[in-house]
Amino acid sequence: MTGTVYKSTGSWYTVKTNLGAVYQCRIKGKFRLKGIKSTNPIAVGDVVDFELETNNDTITGVINTIHDRSNYIVRKSVNLSKQTHVIASNIDQVFLLITIDNPPTFTSFIDRFLVTSEAYSIKTVLLFNKIDTYNETTLDEVKYLAHVYRKIGYECIGVSAVTGKNIDKVKLLMTDKVSMFAGHSGVGKSTLVNAIEPELDLKTKAISAQHSQGQHTTTFAEMFDLSFGAKIIDTPGIKGFGVVNMDKEEVGDYFPEFFKLKQECKFNNCLHKEEPKCAVKAALDNDEISYSRYRSYLQILEGEDEHYRTDNWEE
Repeated sequence: MTGTVYKSTGSWYTVKTNLGAVYQCRIKGKFRLKGIKSTNPIAVGDVVDFELETNNDTITGVINTIHDRSNYIVRKSVNLSKQTHVIASNIDQVFLLITIDNPPTFTSFIDRFLVTSEAYSIKTVLLFNKIDTYNETTLDEVKYLAHVYRKIGYECIGVSAVTGKNIDKVKLLMTDKVSMFAGHSGVGKSTLVNAIEPELDLKTKAISAQHSQGQHTTTFAEMFDLSFGAKIIDTPGIKGFGVVNMDKEEVGDYFPEFFKLKQECKFNNCLHKEEPKCAVKAALDNDEISYSRYRSYLQILEGEDEHYRTDNWEE
């Protein structure tokens, strides 16, 4: 039998067939994927083959094959530096939820996420959430960030689950696609999903007052079928996002505004640091490239992984 993984809890996987039948499945023995050292061999969104077995009158499945992935979102495993964690696979697009405060989303996190989605050719839409809660100063910050990312080519939408602002626009983008929702804990992913599809009634929690950060309400990634022909993958809140499997020479290629200028650099292997006649550095000096983007690039290039953990509320 063949189906799609809708939920992974580490040892059991909820698999749904094309006919809509749902089975709890496990994997037998070691399950290794070519070329990827992952803490989770199977991710939500994977298409798998499985066989049914009966134990104590209970029918379950044993997964024996994973189909090739069209793409996936991967990050460094939080506890194992050499390991990766596949968040989800076979995705049409990602909605990255951003809040200016309560909790704050830093540009270094946004850029690390975008670099990974660019590397796997996954369209990412930036959703500036909780737009109804902002004052004039924070709204200006939203406008500035939206300007920075729109200039590069990313779609940016201001949304509010409370007022319903632009919910219809998001639903239109989601129709007939598999969309993943991602962001820090507390940015309002589950609340927004509930606004898009109230029948789902996903759990939500208040922001932790002590650290102005979200509390985990989603502990495992899970896919849901929506009433308007869309599929959504809701993911646990991500505190930090470690970039993996990238050579220094290719990092700049995943910054679209750098890649455009690459041919104008004197050296074809220019790292856009101290090299002479670097088109990216010239554009930075002329304010044609955002300084925050260039700083994120240097952090990734220099492997400053401590930043992706510590600049989100953690000392």
